[in-house]
Amino acid sequence: MPSFDIVSEVDLAEADNAIQNVTREIATRYDFKGSKSSVELKDGAITIFADDDMKLRQMHEILQGNMQKRGIEPGSLDYQKEEPAAGQSVRQKVLIRQGIDKDLAKNIVKAVKAEKFKVQVAIQGDSLRVTGKKRDDLQEVIAFVKAMKLEQPLQYNNFRD
Repeated sequence: MPSFDIVSEVDLAEADNAIQNVTREIATRYDFKGSKSSVELKDGAITIFADDDMKLRQMHEILQGNMQKRGIEPGSLDYQKEEPAAGQSVRQKVLIRQGIDKDLAKNIVKAVKAEKFKVQVAIQGDSLRVTGKKRDDLQEVIAFVKAMKLEQPLQYNNFRD
């Protein structure tokens, strides 16, 4: 029985490389000269320290640009609330989304079943398994899910005949 998995994964090694590139860029940029701005990755969460709000916005742009260069889509970054730090400086956590959460998985399953494709969709932890009799049916499901325009980037892997 042909099947494939719908997953949402981020390569943390590539994320670490992107963070190192951001650190290098901050060190060399003129507008960050003399500032104590920094970025670090720990346990799948990025922490951004900036001197003020304006530098924080600039660091968001630098971070997103470097992540995209490394093949990590901006939709996999979940920006948390800004926290004030010492003085005027600000701190913000950015979580890297790994896996599909229950609500999104249920929405995808509901949408696929509503389209009456001849496939079965099962939630397996933080991924979805789609099985069907024909390979063409599975390819139609992939095209349909891609067309759904979800915020979180999805990958389609483990395709078996």
